[in-house]
Amino acid sequence: MREEATLDYQSESERTESKAGVMTKAELVDEVARVVQLTKKQAETIVNIVFDSIVESLRAGQKIELRGFGSFRLRSRKSRTGRNPKTGEKVEVPSKKIPYFKPGKELKELINRAVGSNSGGEKTGTE
Repeated sequence: MREEATLDYQSESERTESKAGVMTKAELVDEVARVVQLTKKQAETIVNIVFDSIVESLRAGQKIELRGFGSFRLRSRKSRTGRNPKTGEKVEVPSKKIPYFKPGKELKELINRAVGSNSGGEKTGTE
């Protein structure tokens, strides 16, 4: 059952990608509503809860690991001296934390399997 939903989801995301090249939050909500058979309002609440939970966990300094999908972490950037591109004047850039997503092995394999099956045996020129 889980594989059927995954395969169905992949085909829908491929259709979405061919339309605009980007999946928006609204499209994600629509997809969740369709797959789980919920109202759009319920699906939007679920998507918002997931996103808010990720943000709050990162703010608290926690790492988020979603087995088979990937992990979210914070990376620290040191303060540095930058340059204003307009005036050339030196500017101090403060240290900050940057969210970082590292895809999991299973996600990479699923993406590469999908890309490999769509290539039709074409040569990329890098072989």
